Amino acid sequence: MLTPTSGPHTEPRKQQALRQQGTLNPHPEAVTSVLFQGNEFFDPRDLLQVKYEMVRRVDVEGAPVSQTTGEFGFSRPSFYQAQAALKQSGLRGLLPQKRGPRQGHKLTAAILDFAARLRAGEPALRWEELADQIGQRFGVRVHPRSIERAFHRRQKKRR
Repeated sequence: MLTPTSGPHTEPRKQQALRQQGTLNPHPEAVTSVLFQGNEFFDPRDLLQVKYEMVRRVDVEGAPVSQTTGEFGFSRPSFYQAQAALKQSGLRGLLPQKRGPRQGHKLTAAILDFAARLRAGEPALRWEELADQIGQRFGVRVHPRSIERAFHRRQKKRR
């Protein structure tokens, strides 16, 4: 049966909200705890709730870590990370953190300008050699592929 919040081309509102907040559990099927079976309040798609209940089960009920992590679809290291995050920051600590930089944060405008001048003067200069020159001049280690991607992005912007 289709409801106003679901359909063949839409996802339920709660699932959309969880996705937008970054708390949609990528593996809700791995949550086998009876707590999350047949109870509308406990949603295996809600990563925050799953992590909280996993830590609570161990800390409050004294359940074994290895058994609990299996029932909640997590590894032991993930459990200990969640436990520490909850103790340090409360529920906010269980929210997924953004991973590292997504762009060449070492490649400042000055470094890219320097690299562009080198390439203009010597078009056959390999990316590896360019990375070495940048390292010598600026004291920054940059992967050759990062330089190449930065150059391609710059060329696209100029078009």
